[in-house]
Amino acid sequence: MTTLRPFGPNIWLAEGPTVSFFGFPYSTRMAAIKLSDGGLFIWSPVALYEELKREIDALGPVRFLVSPNKLHHLYLGAWKAAYPAARMFAPPGLRRRRKDLAFNGDLTNAPDSGWAADIDQVLMRGSLFMTEVVFFHRASGTVIFTDLIQNFPCSWAKGWRGLVMRLDGLVAPNPGAPREWRLSFLNRRAAREALQKILSWPIERVIIAHGDLPSDNAAGFVRKAFGWLL
Repeated sequence: MTTLRPFGPNIWLAEGPTVSFFGFPYSTRMAAIKLSDGGLFIWSPVALYEELKREIDALGPVRFLVSPNKLHHLYLGAWKAAYPAARMFAPPGLRRRRKDLAFNGDLTNAPDSGWAADIDQVLMRGSLFMTEVVFFHRASGTVIFTDLIQNFPCSWAKGWRGLVMRLDGLVAPNPGAPREWRLSFLNRRAAREALQKILSWPIERVIIAHGDLPSDNAAGFVRKAFGWLL
């Protein structure tokens, strides 16, 4: 059963179920951030189990539901149904993919006024395939990536799937984005500008949606994962 665990000041994590993506097993992870006004910012929501909902409700009212890229949308509808007063935000490309969802706003390079006091953000542009929104939670010094950094343990996938994931650069100790996504960044200048902003943040912790989290040297972990761009 999914439950919340503290990750830093005013930030919690919950592990979701494993999902299949083009036949590959992907672990899922979400973050809940308590904002200065007491409301909650939910990043990349996972399946909303009853126990998880009880723990979320104990933290405070859900104010924002955020999908950080156009692939992380599976559970948005269920969360919106459970928290109809929450405002739901779309990354570039998701409105076209999920026309059944009524989004309240779009994610840009500037944080919405509802969370700007607590969270910064930047669009990682430059790819023909997908733009991801990277967040930074100031109180905990946490930078939050979705698919731009993946760090699966060596034992995660067996056989040819494990081999493909290793060749793709998704397996520890060599974290990163899938090789085909990296190749789609034709505008490297735009991507490097976003990365410069990310590296300017005082990074103390890293959250990623898929794989193991670094236990130390968070900033070094990020730099290593973006060696292909640096």
